[in-house]
Order: sequence, then C-alpha cells, then structure tokens
Amino acid sequence: MSVVNRVIEGDNLAVLASMADGAVDLIYVDPPFNTGRVQSRSTTTARRQGASLTPARSHAGFQGVAYERIRTDLKSYDDRFDDYWSFLEPRLIEAWRVLSPTGTLYLHLDYREAHYAKVLLDAIFGRESFINEIIWAYDFGGKPKNRWPAKHDTILMYVKDPARYTFNAEDVEREPYMAPGLVTPEKAARGKMPTDVWWHTIVSPTGKEKTGYPTQKPEGILRRIIAASSNPGDRVLDFFAGSGTTGFVAHELGRPFTLVDENPEALAVMRTRFASIDVDFTRAD
Repeated sequence: MSVVNRVIEGDNLAVLASMADGAVDLIYVDPPFNTGRVQSRSTTTARRQGASLTPARSHAGFQGVAYERIRTDLKSYDDRFDDYWSFLEPRLIEAWRVLSPTGTLYLHLDYREAHYAKVLLDAIFGRESFINEIIWAYDFGGKPKNRWPAKHDTILMYVKDPARYTFNAEDVEREPYMAPGLVTPEKAARGKMPTDVWWHTIVSPTGKEKTGYPTQKPEGILRRIIAASSNPGDRVLDFFAGSGTTGFVAHELGRPFTLVDENPEALAVMRTRFASIDVDFTRAD
C-alpha cells in the first residue's frame, strides 16, 4: 500500500481533533501573525490533576504554576492576547497530542507574538521540552527611520520528549564559515553546522519558487527543518499550509505529508503546485 500525501480542506482545529494520538512525527506551523478578525472562543483548558496526569490529555504546569493561571494572567496583561491566543491555543494543545513520542514542533511567529508563545508552549509541552529559539534573519522591505528595522522572524522548537527526539545534524546543509581563515582548510571546505541564527533571503518576487501566495516561506528554511527533525518515511504536518511549501519540501526529502487549510486561494495554489505529485485532496467532514 502506497503512502498517501494529503491536503485537507477545512477548519484545522476540527481536523486536528479527528487525528489519532501520535499520528505525526514533525509539525511546522506558520500561523497568521495577527488574525485581524474575531475568533470563536474555545472552552478548551488543560490543568494538572495531581499525580494522575495523563500525557495524552493533560499538560504539566510551568515552574509549578497551573497552566490555566498562566493563560489568565497573560490575557489580563495584553488585550490582544485574548483574541489571538484563544484562536491558536487549542490548536497547539492538539498539536502536542498528535505528535509521536519522538516528534518535534516548529512554531513560526514574528516578534510581536513570540514571547507569548514561549510561555504557552512551556506550559503545554513542559519547559524542559524547549530546544531552540531560532532567529530567521533577512534583509528586505521597508526600513523605518525611527527605530531599528525589524528584519527577523522567530521559530520556536519544542519536542514531545526531551530524552528522545529526532535531530539529524549530519543531514543539514552546511554553510560557509564567516571567518574561514580561522579554521583548517578541511573545515572551511566542508562548511559549518548552522547555528540558531539563520540568514536566508525571503522568496524572491521573481524567483522560480514564487507561487504568488503572499505569505509563502522559502524552501530552504523548510528543508533545514525537515532534514534535521524527521527521517525518511516520517509524516510531516502543517495545519496552516498556505502555499504548501512544507509539503513540497517534505516530498522532495521522502517524507509523506498532511496539509490543512481552508483558504480557497491556498488550495488553488497547492493544486497547481502538486500537479505532478500523488496527493489526495479531501474535504473535512
């Protein structure tokens, strides 16, 4: 039986809720940085229940503070938190549930939301499951004169189990040393392991990657993530699929994928992009 690549049209929270525990090995999500609309409120909560904590359904607190308390305090700290995180929070809880025991989540946000995300993910995954804060730096677009121009995004990396997770350092494309004269010629020729600061251009408006989707991310960013944090045959999930870059790169690297989106524009782009790939396009019930 062949492995099925899937693109699911529908609300991603409903799709996530329908998935089995531990169904995927790697999740990358690039949600809207600011939804700009009123989201329906969720009644989903997660709180520790003494020693009977069930990993598949409950989530440990942060430094002994109950998860619900963190959520309440943050909501009172910034009014925007309630609008944005009432939308995203239940989806991150489901993401934790559907990750395999050795699975990894990469959450891609900008500087306005990353600090809120860090505290919530500490609560959902456990602070010990935080592995990296990756800075994707680029140099494109307008540059204000009254502050330092914001030219980076933040990608938070969390794992299901910090004692056993996939990380293939040798499979990651290496990059040139900034001072090659300070290392041996052999090391300079091989290049260095990337750090947690990634210098990578955005998708060029005239480049071959361009699909026309406004928030498309570069294939190079996804290639680094997927190569490092999954193995061939592992299933990759992106439930804010957009232009489908996650699935496109996953397929190139031999990983089956599941993508979810409800935006007709995104689905049209993916149908064109995956025209030569065996993909099952379905609509969620």
